[in-house]
Amino acid sequence: MSLSIGIVGLPNVGKSTLFNALTRKAVACENYPFCTIDPSVGVVAVPDDRLWKLSTFSKSAKTIPAAVEFVDIAGLVKGASEGEGLGNKFLTNIRETDAIAEVVRIFEDTNIIHVSNKVEPLSDIETINLELVLADLQTVTKRLQNIGSDIKKGVKTAVIENGALEKLKVTLEAGKLASSTILDEKEQVEVKKLTLITMKPILYVLNKKAGGKNLDELKDERWEKLINFFKETNSKYVIVDAGIEQELKDFEGKDKTEMREGLGVKDDGVNDLIKAGYDLLGLMTYFTTGEDETRAWTIKKGWTAPEAGTAIHGDFKEKFVRAEVIAWDKLLEVGSYGNAREKGLVRTEGKEYIVKDGDVIEFKI
Repeated sequence: MSLSIGIVGLPNVGKSTLFNALTRKAVACENYPFCTIDPSVGVVAVPDDRLWKLSTFSKSAKTIPAAVEFVDIAGLVKGASEGEGLGNKFLTNIRETDAIAEVVRIFEDTNIIHVSNKVEPLSDIETINLELVLADLQTVTKRLQNIGSDIKKGVKTAVIENGALEKLKVTLEAGKLASSTILDEKEQVEVKKLTLITMKPILYVLNKKAGGKNLDELKDERWEKLINFFKETNSKYVIVDAGIEQELKDFEGKDKTEMREGLGVKDDGVNDLIKAGYDLLGLMTYFTTGEDETRAWTIKKGWTAPEAGTAIHGDFKEKFVRAEVIAWDKLLEVGSYGNAREKGLVRTEGKEYIVKDGDVIEFKI
């Protein structure tokens, strides 16, 4: 399953630095059919301790994590919706992604010029989102102008789409994201075809700097305004020090921990970003494990067992007979599959079973 997150932001906010830190966590492409050699795309492993515990349990020869794709999008400037800077390239690239990671600078540093000559994160968000809204408004307006002929022909879906477009136009003209528009199921189906940018889920990535004047530490008015915005819009955010993460990208294990402590940084912001992005896309993980391989498989939340099987092979949905399922922690707790079966912990599930995050599954086809 290939799902991507576009990294966007104004100039000099640490977007490319963050992408470079992310690509240190890139996976071996031969294990993922959707992998790309495009230098602006990084396919990175999703941090998951459960996978490695299962691999140790099974003494697996090979361990393959779940992965998510991050795309380094061309920098945005005010007027991008009108083609300013790399506006057209930016908008084309972001439309092709499934979600947006919006990088916002929350540190002051006189050596790094801010495009607006001031550090105002909420203002930066408003600038970026307005450009995205204006781009979507152009798309909606153009479609409204062209849909009349389909309505005259009596195309039923055109009538539904027209109603949705009118709602979206009102939202966008008010400067709000298209995702805030209330649409029914049929309207959502029609709108999806437009690939509107502001219908995509957004994760705000707040970039700080070790030793700098960071707004989250100063907790001044700018920080309070930013947090209030997140609360009011029910938005998700993570805090990352992109510079530190890039410095640490070549270290592993104990060395990395010691370096991190030496720099006074406790949390792995990049890991938080990857996991938050995975969740933002509505994804979850199940596992297969054995001596040959332990692997984390990516599926959409709410998928049934036959649908989950398609992550392994497309034929599994049609050929599905049953699935033997056990929670990952229960398997480790009892020590072996044999003990798990004796205790009745391995369940036989049918076609209607909704897979849970952390299930260990053996498919029978």
